Amino acid sequence: MQIDPKLFRRLAAYNGWMTQKTYEAAGNLSDAERKADKGAFFRSVHSTLNHLLFADRVWMRRFTGRPYDIKGMGVDLFDDFAELKAAHLQICEDINIFTAELSEDWLSGTLEWTSVTDRKTRRRPRWLLVTHMFNHQTHHRGQLSTLLFQAGIDIGVTDLPFMPDLIGEYSD
Repeated sequence: MQIDPKLFRRLAAYNGWMTQKTYEAAGNLSDAERKADKGAFFRSVHSTLNHLLFADRVWMRRFTGRPYDIKGMGVDLFDDFAELKAAHLQICEDINIFTAELSEDWLSGTLEWTSVTDRKTRRRPRWLLVTHMFNHQTHHRGQLSTLLFQAGIDIGVTDLPFMPDLIGEYSD
């Protein structure tokens, strides 16, 4: 299967845009509000943001071999919101660089890895795993959008076709 790497470049740009918007919205909460257990899968806004960073680091480590610092599943990487935001924006940039260098040949290959959660070795098509990384981000940002909305904060437009860099490029 041939997958155009431009798809992943667009998804990386979307990820960066939405990550920035999410942190701007979450910044309107106090630290206690961000860390309050709201019954979400990863409990709080803060821990869900940590999980997103954790997963991005896990996948980027697998894709690039770069030694990103991770802890166990569900363990916060950062307690400080500013440090978490800085690290998350950095991984977004790393993902942009990674996708800028993707080729159809690399995507058509297979990745073998050992899971950090169950220690089992698996093999899957690379294009599928890169797709999963972006899908995973969107899934948990949807949870964050709900948690923020419940706290009275509207994250704003989240639809990929309405990214600021696309406005004006295509006539409506």
